[in-house]
Amino acid sequence: MSEERASSPSLTKKKSLGWMEWMRGWSSVFGEILFQRITASHLQNPLPLPPVNDLTCIVTGSTSGIGRETARQLAEAGAHVVMAVRNTKAAQELIQQWQNEWSGRGLPLNIEAMELDLLSLDSVARFANAWNARLGPLHVLINNAGIFAMGEAQKFSEDGYEQHMQVNHLAPSLLSVLLLPSLIRGSPSRIINVNSVMHSVGFVDPDDMNVVSGSRKYSSVVGYSSSKLAQIMFSSVLFKKLPLETGVSVICLSPGVVLTNVARDLPRFLQFLYALIPYFIFSPQEGCRSTLFSATDPQIPEYWETLKNDDWPVCPFISQDCRPANPSEESHNTETAQRVWEKTSEMVGLPLDAVEKLIEGENVQCRYGAQEE
Repeated sequence: MSEERASSPSLTKKKSLGWMEWMRGWSSVFGEILFQRITASHLQNPLPLPPVNDLTCIVTGSTSGIGRETARQLAEAGAHVVMAVRNTKAAQELIQQWQNEWSGRGLPLNIEAMELDLLSLDSVARFANAWNARLGPLHVLINNAGIFAMGEAQKFSEDGYEQHMQVNHLAPSLLSVLLLPSLIRGSPSRIINVNSVMHSVGFVDPDDMNVVSGSRKYSSVVGYSSSKLAQIMFSSVLFKKLPLETGVSVICLSPGVVLTNVARDLPRFLQFLYALIPYFIFSPQEGCRSTLFSATDPQIPEYWETLKNDDWPVCPFISQDCRPANPSEESHNTETAQRVWEKTSEMVGLPLDAVEKLIEGENVQCRYGAQEE
């Protein structure tokens, strides 16, 4: 009996995607590369925005690529934009450039820069503490910053975590939870996670988030795709934990395949090939449309509420053509998602009931960002 129980499929730990899941995943990736311009042909460029004058938006990684376009367009539309970046000097130079270009077209842009280094969880916690201390509302948090160090050897952050997992998942997850008090003050508000179709080929082992056990061979594709799937799984549990009464929505999205600084990390041969297919690749202005749509479209809260009421197992996901989409089959694995939530909370130094406590207005102790006495 014990041998039968040990070999039971329900008790056998899944070690990777099945080959059919893997094939479907890569089919989604190449389908987006080849057909994204066709499926998004109905979208204007730039995307027209509804009134956003009353919105305060934090945009991470906003000195280049999609984040830069997102921050600029939101600011020009009238939002108060906070550029959360590692290099505040570069951000200040951009702000001055944008102000000069905007001069004479309306009121000065309401935009500022704050330091945030996602490779340091201390930096993430300090940023959240500084923002919450303002006691003002936050209407939109856009977790845009990400890395894809394609072809590079495995690297770890100062906190000891694999760099893709930290920058693309752990740090934005910590930021989202710690900023809940400000997001609740800004209700209705939104957490926007810039994800990727590459999550479709990702697999997450909650017991091996750093991919160091040897059960899977590490590659940059494994690191990147796993981190993006982990982000969806964590967001899906957060989606379930946030009552409708909070007015805080959580959305993941695909920007499409975009010509950004990801290309900077490619080997030179691949950079050359990347440059040969401009027709298939979105510009940053085109790539930020699904982000802007998710952040500002008035129907997003209604869509969020519909999925909540239907007890949908994953958070809302918006495709690069600004239409609702269904993320990968593996992202629907609610058991793994719960384990990802628990392991992520442990890794970023949060108690498992952090969300519930913050909703009730209680303080939450985080292992990172502690103030010196």
